[in-house]
This record gives sequence, structure tokens and C-alpha cells, in this order.
Amino acid sequence: MLGKLNHVAIAVPDLKVATDQYKDMLGAKVTAPQKLVEHGVTVVFIELPNTKVELLEPIDASSPIASFLDKNPKGGMHHICYEVDDIDAAKSQLIQTGARVLGDGEPKIGAHGKPVLFLHPGDFSGTLIELEQV
Repeated sequence: MLGKLNHVAIAVPDLKVATDQYKDMLGAKVTAPQKLVEHGVTVVFIELPNTKVELLEPIDASSPIASFLDKNPKGGMHHICYEVDDIDAAKSQLIQTGARVLGDGEPKIGAHGKPVLFLHPGDFSGTLIELEQV
């Protein structure tokens, strides 16, 4: 079911500060900020030769990322994203095995314009998993 690693997401309290650190200190190539209202975040992607790192900043206090930052004020790893060929087939298979799909259980369009789902961290050793259809 799993394809390649798409990205690792890091929640940050200040997107500009974090973006500048990656650009200035690590020499990283960083995309322009992208506001994803449906997900409650603004994101940038650090482009690497073999994957990406996503930096997430909450749009407002109702964002799930705001809750994460309340518990982790300096930020930290939020989720890991894997690619799948067919998100609906992956969802069906996961539900049959007892995995919990977050939200209303239906794919939403993610930052890359493709369908995504999030899986409960309690089902995956404490790690929030995002699946993105390729």
C-alpha cells in the first residue's frame, strides 16, 4: 500500500522565523507560503533531493496546529506523509484492519492539490500519519 515518503511535517510557532532558519542556516530551497484554510494552516515546503519537509503554522487559535503548539510551544514534528496509489482503497483496507481515519473520514484536498487522509496516532505508535494519493 505505502509508496514513497512524501514529507515530514513540523509545526512551528513562527513560519517566517522557521523559513529563514532553513534558508539562511541550512541553505535550503523553500517554497512560498501557502494558506490552506480548510486545514487551518499556512505551509511552506523545504525541497530536498529525496523528499520534502513541511513547515506548518496555524492560521488561528481554532487550528489543530494551534492545539499542538499549546502543548509544544517551541514546535516539533507533527506528522509523516506517505504516498498511496489509491486513497479510497487504502482507506477501506485500513478501516478493515481497525485503523481510525480522522475528521469525517473522507479525503480532503491537501497542499499539493491531491486527496489526503490523516490516521489516528494511537493506531501507529504515537505518530500521526497522512496519506496522499499520487
